[in-house]
Amino acid sequence: MAYKINDDCISCGACADQCPVNAISEGDGKYVIDADTCVECGACNGVCPVGAPNAE
Repeated sequence: MAYKINDDCISCGACADQCPVNAISEGDGKYVIDADTCVECGACNGVCPVGAPNAE
């Protein structure tokens, strides 16, 4: 299942920089992951300082 960013997101952008398929973009108040593009690699979760990206 694709990753999703929860409300713990602090909008630092670290996850977007690490996404190999550019599935992460800045949303309204937090970053969001395009579920259709996400390849479930977990790179975003590994760099997030607050652990906001999680597998659904």
